[in-house]
Amino acid sequence: MADPSSGAQNVTFPSNGEQAHGYLALPPAGRGPGLLVIQEWWGLTSHMTSMVDRFAAEGFVALAPDLYGGATTHDRAEAAELLARLPTERAARDLRGAVDFLLEHPALVGDAVAVVGFCMGGGFALRLAAQEGDKVAAVVPFYGLPREPGYDYRGLTAHVLGHFAEYDKGLPTEAVDEAAILIGEATDRRPEIHFYPAGHAFMNDENVPGSYDPLQAKIAWRRTLSFLRGHLG
Repeated sequence: MADPSSGAQNVTFPSNGEQAHGYLALPPAGRGPGLLVIQEWWGLTSHMTSMVDRFAAEGFVALAPDLYGGATTHDRAEAAELLARLPTERAARDLRGAVDFLLEHPALVGDAVAVVGFCMGGGFALRLAAQEGDKVAAVVPFYGLPREPGYDYRGLTAHVLGHFAEYDKGLPTEAVDEAAILIGEATDRRPEIHFYPAGHAFMNDENVPGSYDPLQAKIAWRRTLSFLRGHLG
């Protein structure tokens, strides 16, 4: 059964008159550029909090909103149910609140943030960048796209770096190519897209012996850090 409380929440922030929760980590220097990390469909698991900690160690003020309100799972059927029960507008509201929270945080350096999302979170990351405009300077989806066919990316001004898996059974390369074309047609951005000889969720080191690929994960990690530093200053 889904765990009703991930135990990872350590911060609360406003969300359209309500309260949302998440996991925040600060860099060793105490200040840095802001980065939103959006969860996979498993919830705010230890893998997600470890990603937040890794980004913070690299100098970012990193925040992962808890879109499931504390529930986590490692069961595919339960993950699908959690995702199905997640209202898209509520998730969008909480993510917008998280952006504003980061932009107002005293540890933040700069006037825009970046967004990294994994699987489900990759789609939310692109949606958020399109909705928030200049508040998002860079967006990095990992093996995830908006669920709506032909999603309208107008409003997106962020630089885009995408990491996708060649052997992803749920997200064919043709869908990624189509999304890149749609972004290019709707904006003045030309996404930087990379395909890896790996399966879905190749970054998830808790997905063992599944599709986790340490070599491809290391390559994607280095590309992501270089990209974020180049566009967040």
